[in-house]
Amino acid sequence: MADQPEDKKPAAKPAKPARRKPEDTAQGIGAMGDLSGLLADPAATSGSAQPSDGKASEIAMELIEEDPHQPRTYFDQASLEELAATIAIRGVKTPISVRPNPDRDGYFIINHGARRYRASGIAGKTAIPAFVDGDYTESDQVIENLQRDALTAREIAEYIGRELAKKVKKGDIAKAIGKSPAYVTQHAALLDLPDPIAEIFQSERCRDVTLINELVGLYKKHPEGVTEWLADEEQEITRGTVRLLKEFLNSGSSEVEGDGEGEGEGDTPPAEPEPKKEKEEKEPDPDKLKKAIVTVEHEGRPGRLMLNRRPSREGVSWLKYDDDGSEFEAELGDVRLLSVIEG
Repeated sequence: MADQPEDKKPAAKPAKPARRKPEDTAQGIGAMGDLSGLLADPAATSGSAQPSDGKASEIAMELIEEDPHQPRTYFDQASLEELAATIAIRGVKTPISVRPNPDRDGYFIINHGARRYRASGIAGKTAIPAFVDGDYTESDQVIENLQRDALTAREIAEYIGRELAKKVKKGDIAKAIGKSPAYVTQHAALLDLPDPIAEIFQSERCRDVTLINELVGLYKKHPEGVTEWLADEEQEITRGTVRLLKEFLNSGSSEVEGDGEGEGEGDTPPAEPEPKKEKEEKEPDPDKLKKAIVTVEHEGRPGRLMLNRRPSREGVSWLKYDDDGSEFEAELGDVRLLSVIEG
């Protein structure tokens, strides 16, 4: 008691009010941190608590309830599980905000931070850091959700680039941010884009990372065609339009090649084509596949290996999902082989 500041009440007094949960439920006065002052103040538990002194307190999860009237009603389960994975490793770095529950003494209602609260539960946490703010309304909740802006793909790519510059492995980066290695690989590819594609990405004409990577692959084969197509600022860049562009460029490539060859080289008529030799018909070998298709599973989604696309390095391969047709590079260690069939 000798080390306690003079302006604080003795620790024995706040523990007396009958309205407070026992120490094993509330984790004791010491675990409650700056909430010890609230326990000594009858007005605090009646719902008129003043904001804390700027320090977050560890509050037992069982003492916290979600606001049934909060504006956010949808929570993506996959996103929650990703957040839970990072919380399990690093904990909750940004405290949530709560207010005293006017209907239940010793309990709190979430102002904002429901995602962190739910993910902490998935991660098996029994307490969560929180600020107490009794002056919080439903309007504040709406404003907080409207003003929240997620990181853009470019910002994520820049972060990944900084980590790679520190010699951090992609797998470790993925683990640190709760994403898959394929996610990190996709965003790392955004660091070195061809100029025409970099321009539309920087200007946010296209934010779809999968589309950007698909345009890069198409640009390597048809740089002029892709550059001309992107130069039209009114051109919509969607999965449908990029697919049409790909079909157009691939179908017309053979006609463009050789167009105008031989002009201005004299009057010598072109040589007569040699008659084609008839190929001897061979009986098909039942043990050989004319065209092999390798079906795989990646992050629980069915797909196939793209055997006609050159990977950027060893240990990765291009994949294509069956459900939405998206194409991307993935670590082979994250891919499960299902079957080899004939196309």
